[in-house]
Amino acid sequence: MATSQVNTLPTWEEAIEVTPLHSNRYSASLRDEWCIGTVPHGGYTTAVLYRLATIHFAHEHPSLYNEPATPISIQLTFLRRTAAGSAVLSVQDMKLGARTSTIHVTLSQPSEKKRGATEDGDDGLEVKVAGYITVSPSSAEVGLSANTSWELLPPPLRGTGPDGRVDLSTLKKTGHDGDWMRLEVPFPKFRRAAQQIELFGPDPKLGRPKVVDQWARFRPNGDPEARWTNEAVAYLTDMFPMALDGFDAVASASSRGHNASSTAKYWYPTVTLNIDLKKRLPPQGVEWLYSRVQTKVIQDGRTDLEVVVLDVQGDVVALSTQVGLVLSSSRNVGQRLRL
Repeated sequence: MATSQVNTLPTWEEAIEVTPLHSNRYSASLRDEWCIGTVPHGGYTTAVLYRLATIHFAHEHPSLYNEPATPISIQLTFLRRTAAGSAVLSVQDMKLGARTSTIHVTLSQPSEKKRGATEDGDDGLEVKVAGYITVSPSSAEVGLSANTSWELLPPPLRGTGPDGRVDLSTLKKTGHDGDWMRLEVPFPKFRRAAQQIELFGPDPKLGRPKVVDQWARFRPNGDPEARWTNEAVAYLTDMFPMALDGFDAVASASSRGHNASSTAKYWYPTVTLNIDLKKRLPPQGVEWLYSRVQTKVIQDGRTDLEVVVLDVQGDVVALSTQVGLVLSSSRNVGQRLRL
C-alpha cells in the first residue's frame, strides 16, 4: 500500500474512537475498511465496545479504582446488521464493585426501515448490538493461580525454531518457516476487514486440517509499526479467514446439487460472541499473536466457532466462542445508505 494512502486512512485509534455525548451516552463511527461486504466486522465492532467500556469508567467513574479498569469478559448479541457510519453507544451500570463491575451496553443506528425522527419523539434509532461487559483493574486480580497442564491438541505444525516452534523472525523475513507460510486472504474485496492483518498458517499443500492455526501481525491500513493491543485482541477473536475459506469449500460442495457455483461466496455473520480475556497485553502492544480456530458442527445454516489466542510465550491471552450463520453473500452486498 502506498505511503500516501496509509497517511490518509484512519488509524486504528481513530477507527475505534468513542466520544462522550452526555451521561452514559457516547458516539462512534464505524469504518468502511473494517467491513465484510457492507457490514462492519463483528470483531471490529466488539473492539469499539471494548473501548466504550474503558472510556465509560474513565469518564463516569474515575475514582472507582486506583488504576484503569479493562474488560475481562464480553458477552454480545448481534441483533441486526450494522452499517458503516455513525453509531450511538449507551451504557447502563448494572454493578459497581470493588473487584469487578458490569455494564450493559448497546450500539444503535438508524433503522433501515424507518429513517429520521418521528413526530412522537422517536429518533429512529434501533439497537443493533447489545450485551454485557465485565471490567476489573489488574490490581484487583488476586487469588489462586494454578497450572492446569492444558496444551494445544493436536500440537501445531512444526517450524525451524527450538523444540519445533515457529521461528517468527524467519517467517516475517521470508514468508516461510518449516511447514508455515504467508497466506493470502480469500475474497479480499468482500472481506476487507481481513486485510488488516498479515496472516501466516500451515502450507495448504499439506491438506485441510481439522483445526485452523494462524500466526498474525496487526496491520491496520497497512501500518508497518502497528502492534496488537487489548482492543485489537477483540478483533482477532473474530478474525479467521482461512477457517471461512474452509466453510466456503464445504458450503459450495454441499450446494452444487442446487445449481450453485463452485466459486460462490458466503457470508458468516456473528449471532453471539463471548470473550474471556485472560491476559492483558503490555501498553506498547505485541507484534505477534497465535490463534487456533475450531468448528464442531455446521448444520441448518448455523455454525459454532471456538478460538484460543496465545502470545509468543504460549500464555493464553483470550478464549472465545461464538454462534454464527452461513448465508449467501447476496444478503450482504448491494447498495446500502451510508449513515
